[in-house]
Amino acid sequence: MLGRLGRWSATHRWLVLGVWGLVLVAGAIAGSAVIGRLQGGFGAADSFESIRGFHEIADTNPYGVQVQVLVDRVAVHDVATKTAVTEAANATREVAGVGRVVTAYDVADPAMRATDGTAQLALVDLEHGLSDTNVSTAIAQVEKQFGGISPQVPGATVLFGGEELTNREIREQVDKDTRRGELIALPITLVLMVLIFGGLTAAGVPLMGALATVAGGFITLYGFSFVIDIDQNVLPVTTVLALGLAIDYSLLYVNRFREERGHGHGLLDAIERTSASAGRTITFSGLTVAMALSGLFVFESRIYRAIAAAGVGVVLIAMATALTLAPALLGLVGRRVSADARPPVDDGFFARLAAAVQRHPGPVVVGMLALFGALGAPFLRVQLGNSGVGLLPTSFQSRQLADTVAARFPGAGSDPVIVVVRGTPADVSGWARTQASRPDVAAVGTPVQQGADTIVNVVPKGNGRDATAQNLVRDLRADRPAGTSLVTGNASVAVDFVDEIKARAPWALLFVVVAAFVLLFLMTGSVLIPLKALIMNVLSLSATFGLLVLIFQDGHLASLLSFTPTGVIETWLPVLVFAFAFGLSMDYEVFLLSRIKELHDSGRSNDESVRVGLQRSGRIISSAALLMVIVFLGFAAGEMLGIKQMGVALALAVIIDATLVRMIFVPATMTLLGDLNWWAPAPLRRFHDRFGLREEPEEATHDPVESP
Repeated sequence: MLGRLGRWSATHRWLVLGVWGLVLVAGAIAGSAVIGRLQGGFGAADSFESIRGFHEIADTNPYGVQVQVLVDRVAVHDVATKTAVTEAANATREVAGVGRVVTAYDVADPAMRATDGTAQLALVDLEHGLSDTNVSTAIAQVEKQFGGISPQVPGATVLFGGEELTNREIREQVDKDTRRGELIALPITLVLMVLIFGGLTAAGVPLMGALATVAGGFITLYGFSFVIDIDQNVLPVTTVLALGLAIDYSLLYVNRFREERGHGHGLLDAIERTSASAGRTITFSGLTVAMALSGLFVFESRIYRAIAAAGVGVVLIAMATALTLAPALLGLVGRRVSADARPPVDDGFFARLAAAVQRHPGPVVVGMLALFGALGAPFLRVQLGNSGVGLLPTSFQSRQLADTVAARFPGAGSDPVIVVVRGTPADVSGWARTQASRPDVAAVGTPVQQGADTIVNVVPKGNGRDATAQNLVRDLRADRPAGTSLVTGNASVAVDFVDEIKARAPWALLFVVVAAFVLLFLMTGSVLIPLKALIMNVLSLSATFGLLVLIFQDGHLASLLSFTPTGVIETWLPVLVFAFAFGLSMDYEVFLLSRIKELHDSGRSNDESVRVGLQRSGRIISSAALLMVIVFLGFAAGEMLGIKQMGVALALAVIIDATLVRMIFVPATMTLLGDLNWWAPAPLRRFHDRFGLREEPEEATHDPVESP
């Protein structure tokens, strides 16, 4: 079927290319439109207590969006400063949509003034229920009125912040980082593919596949944005997946096509045979990656479900480009692609490496287990949390404002745990006094009435995002005030994320493991090879997570990677890294096993099949891994810390998998198992004989007349 699809795509190449051309145009339009539809917030599930608490606060608040204004580098008591701030505040009160303006001159709250007396805050609350357009218009007027302070007061600087402005800056930076990642990755990968294939024509096929897949990914994201909320991190994550997989699959396809041409097959015959063999590997790989991402649907949080939906869509698009666009392009330019006329070399570098491993497989396996254990050990002390503004680049106004307030304003150095209680301040005053005496609490704010609720800010010692704050959240939930209450805040969101991971990750893992096992069994007919592959993937991923802790939690390589350590790993990150890295690891497992299985089915011994299979696939796996690492690091060069963590983690996972696992660990374990690699119980063996898929394509019919 795949062979016929490839031949049809090559024969009807102008139709196929026309369809993909429309995808490119539509993707360019969707890519611009989807930026404005990205959602801010935590990407968490609405069922979380922390998120319900935030919603309760928003619903009972008589005001809506808040804009924070920081006037810095001028004395608060200065007459000219007071005049300028007061005039700006009065003008802002007249702006349509503004509900309230509070300055440091209106209230005696010390939190409105810096401890050194040279900075002050103004808070502008917009009316509740404004449309997005009216919010944007009102904020623009707020920025205009308070921005006029700087020209009036020499030396004054004015910064703006708040959730809405932060989300706007994040959307703009996500767009910049995505474009930067593409601009870094695509030219470098094109140059490397020219070197790999020895020509620009062959290198252009994977590049076109990558562009088409990214365009299809934008269309997918735009469509899903009308059905589910798309978190701001989804765009770069799915874009990097689209680039990586498309280059991987097209690279494999073109490499196999060159081999078939080198065997003397005509153009259409070579395309048909390539589609039947490489197409099968691509299909297995794509299904495996899609199954790994589908495990994210087990979680409730919208960031997981959005990435699962968009990611599965991108995988299917990457498969479609490899199975239809690549043969169509080769049908057009395939005669200008140099054939790989060299006979297969069975004793090259990779075969010699495998032979060296096979001489001492036992010690090699023990050494690999020890190495993975050492690399993964730091993950045992991982600290998950939400870094808040610490994730944002220091160039953001909202980040600069938050850093200034935290460093110079009284009582602002720690994010509070917020307790929302249905009742009056008198109902919770006794409970609040009790919490103030806790050794892990720095301060308890005065209970404030808001609608039918009372809000109490409990400020933990530390930065409000660490283990102390999260333990405080759990304690406050266990020791609630009388009546109905919700415990929320940044630390509460982190606690809810961790609880969701603990509750749902085992089910997601079970789904992914069973799906991967079934797919690998259908490909190999063995029950031990899939089991071994799953174990090795878990070990290699543990090493990736350990390195992630060393780099981002502990801050090693911070200067090289241009980030400021926050002391935590983002709560949503490990699950996503596992899903993506597991899928990519299985990707290379399929690449390698398909060759080994093909050789074993042809009658070669187990050890010889491993050596020759590694020799014939080692170069393409290494090349594909190198290109994918470049793609990941291109996105890691962006400024958003969460995406930087994701990019570095995936690059490390690919490096570890393509070198230590595929080149050393796999040959060692397959040598130890010997012919047991291919064992399966008799009923399963009969099932595979009947329903399993084979690597060998049927002999293509001779092209009677090749198209010009």
